Amino acid sequence: MSAGVKIFAGRATKDLAEKIASNYGVSLGNVIVTEFSDGEFQPSFEETVRGQDVFLIQSTMPPVENLFELLLMIDAAKRASAKSIIAVIPYFGFARQDRKDKPRVAIGSKMVAAMLESAGVDRIMTMDLHADQIQGFFEKPVDHLYASTIFLPYIKSIDTGNLIMAAPDAGGAKRANSYSKKLDLGLAICHKQRKVANEVAEMTVIGDVAGKDVILVDDMVDTAGTLTKAADLFLENGAKSVRAICTHAVLSGPAYERINNSNLTELVVTDSIPLKGESDKINVLSVAELYAGVMKSLVKHESISILF
Repeated sequence: MSAGVKIFAGRATKDLAEKIASNYGVSLGNVIVTEFSDGEFQPSFEETVRGQDVFLIQSTMPPVENLFELLLMIDAAKRASAKSIIAVIPYFGFARQDRKDKPRVAIGSKMVAAMLESAGVDRIMTMDLHADQIQGFFEKPVDHLYASTIFLPYIKSIDTGNLIMAAPDAGGAKRANSYSKKLDLGLAICHKQRKVANEVAEMTVIGDVAGKDVILVDDMVDTAGTLTKAADLFLENGAKSVRAICTHAVLSGPAYERINNSNLTELVVTDSIPLKGESDKINVLSVAELYAGVMKSLVKHESISILF
């Protein structure tokens, strides 16, 4: 490895970490995870990290062991006298718990931030947080990257001259509006009402999509209920086609079945979370080059403001 920098991967994001390390120009460091018969596990760095800038790459989607493995790796690097410890978290789990939306619930993302800092992290690098204000839960620097760096060129490459950006709900209007301004396109919004979490009860369209090729933008796709219903709704309102662009492919429960049976032309995601299934409609764009570039800038103390 290059002097002063070492990159290690957790088990949940090994493939992406290998791509990031390759783009950085180094090999992944050697870390092994010992598992005990009762399910307990212990990560161990099999090479020195003393005085090194250590990057630990791990997305923290469920199961919670992914988060805990990252915490143990941070603690191990701290106790091994690493110069600095940077947690590269392509997908920041528990980000949907960013506030008390009803009485007697936890603010999970604040707890995760506290645990990461308590473990000894010096910096966080992540992408498309579910709520931007989560950055404020940290006392350490947070490099909050945006997948638009990757998605904007892709949208331009498929531009039919008839595109319109869309948000699947009012909460995503800011993100979709940002795309529409940068691409000089129109904007439509789906207004949705939920009766319970992960289940959409009713949706209506705000904006004219008649005759348009709609591109839905969101930070994540979970059960795909919102996206598939939105696609149907846009087509009912006269849209020619609907494709979706979502950073994090959570894809839980009936997501793959819904996507395969949907009217979506395409679902474009990043590799921040490894895909658990297969679908001809899913197109994966890698964030490896972006992360490697930001990591190089960080080590060289160069500005990354151009990415924002």
